[in-house]
Amino acid sequence: MDHERNPVDLRTTPVHLGLGSTAKPVEGFAWDPEVLQAYGAAVASDGAEGRMVMIFDGDGPGDHWESHPAGDELVVCLSGSVTVVRDVDGVADRILLGPGEATVNPAGVWHAVDMAGPTSILTVTAGAGTDHRPRTTEG
Repeated sequence: MDHERNPVDLRTTPVHLGLGSTAKPVEGFAWDPEVLQAYGAAVASDGAEGRMVMIFDGDGPGDHWESHPAGDELVVCLSGSVTVVRDVDGVADRILLGPGEATVNPAGVWHAVDMAGPTSILTVTAGAGTDHRPRTTEG
């Protein structure tokens, strides 16, 4: 990648931060099981140190819980308002973020995001072993 000439849209193309302080766009990324499996295989040598950086735009409650057993996740609110909901021993712990504010989801803690109105967040995620489950309760 030509860092000086080719901007990366983090909304469609995440950047993988790897061992040796590398930063590589994940071209052709999609939330598809085959693409996710290929991404995981391509960055497996980074182990728990690898991170995916991405921007998400949304509005409304999140439809799933996720957990990142390999490491902590940084969530930064860029615009709007987001509530990060953590499942702490079956109890919902809510953290409200406005623009410029961030929180860290500890490794292994199930969490979801609820966006109040049009919102953008940036995440820095330890992807190895990430798990998702449907959000069937208000939580």
